[in-house]
Amino acid sequence: MAYRAATPIAEALKGSGRVTLRGWVYRKRELRDKIFVVLRDSTGIIQLVFSRGTPAFDIAERLNMESALVATGTLKEEPRAPGGKELHVESVDWYYVGKPYPINEDAAQADSEYLLDVRHLWLRSRRMQAVLKIRHTVFGAIHEWFRRRGYYEVQAPMFITAAVEGGATLFKVNYFDDVVYLTQSSQFYLEALIYSLERVYTVAPSFRAEPSRTRRHLTEFWHAEAEEAWIGLEDLMGITEGLISYIVERVLEERQDELKLLGRRTAPLESVKPPFHRVSYDEAVEILKKKGFKIEWGDDIGADEERALTLEFDKPVQLFGFPEKVKAFYHRNDPKRPEVTLSVDVLAPEGYGEVIGGGERIYDEEELVDKIKRFGLNPKDYQWYIDLRRYGSVPHAGFGLGVDRVVMWIAGLDHIRDAVPFPRDIRRKYP
Repeated sequence: MAYRAATPIAEALKGSGRVTLRGWVYRKRELRDKIFVVLRDSTGIIQLVFSRGTPAFDIAERLNMESALVATGTLKEEPRAPGGKELHVESVDWYYVGKPYPINEDAAQADSEYLLDVRHLWLRSRRMQAVLKIRHTVFGAIHEWFRRRGYYEVQAPMFITAAVEGGATLFKVNYFDDVVYLTQSSQFYLEALIYSLERVYTVAPSFRAEPSRTRRHLTEFWHAEAEEAWIGLEDLMGITEGLISYIVERVLEERQDELKLLGRRTAPLESVKPPFHRVSYDEAVEILKKKGFKIEWGDDIGADEERALTLEFDKPVQLFGFPEKVKAFYHRNDPKRPEVTLSVDVLAPEGYGEVIGGGERIYDEEELVDKIKRFGLNPKDYQWYIDLRRYGSVPHAGFGLGVDRVVMWIAGLDHIRDAVPFPRDIRRKYP
């Protein structure tokens, strides 16, 4: 049988005449001498009509939720049907009746833990399908943006020997007769590659053994990271604005149907254009104090503070100039104000918070070694990274973008687990 000869549903809804469709049963109802089946495929849904007295009707009686079938019939106009057309089935060319489906999508939101247990099945829901399509567009936009601007895509190892973001969040892995860790970030390797290619990026998983149980944290997440030679903080903020604006623009161009299905208001996304709001850490502390937060200069700005801050603005915020102690050791300190780093976080609006962290990197060997020691770390653990500063070092900067957080924000989701196919967090490693 020529399975590939079927017409995609979205294409069929634009046409007429006799067609063959294939997919899965999304809905089914019986009304006197007819059975109505809503069929879904990867492109959309359409109503099938089975009339009593035909062999196809006898098969339709046996179909249940998520049964698969290939059906041939004639398209007819029907304003009440999804898409305005329905297929009057003449023959069922192939079918597979599954066991009773364990998910009622209409009531599915009642038990999110159950939906995580059966995530391999919940991926079939129209809601998850919409998220996955938005995710597809986000990943594609990231690659498009970097490649069109002359960045080289590179790859870095997943097994590492030293912490990038802090030893407390490392996953240990037995590596033959030794111990290594799963990477927290590809940053250090990208920094090495700029001395060859100057502008590089990667899109890869990162791993953080964080015991967080917030709506924004996963232990395994997708990271889009970039490093570039010969740029500073101001250049970097222009790059992050351009990238995020392009991602949002592409989703608005390609995924209006999916955003509508998710109930996402697009007006806030339509305002995501450069320049973003730029707020210094100093200004942020004062804003938060006025909003009732007990925060002092030098304190980190957490999720609650980020949420309150972003609700003050109508598009993303470039939050820059963090104190030394709240940023990792590799951030370059401002020569004009040494207690402050040349760093930036990009906060998504509507309460979503940080989606990008980045800044200038220390490029002087002595300055880097001194800061490693000041942070209580051992320079011996970072010898190859320090080595980069010994031979032709140059000013450079970079950032990491949490792709799952970007999908969560753009799709208007309540929890980051809903933004990935198979989420991993402190409680979840199955399926």
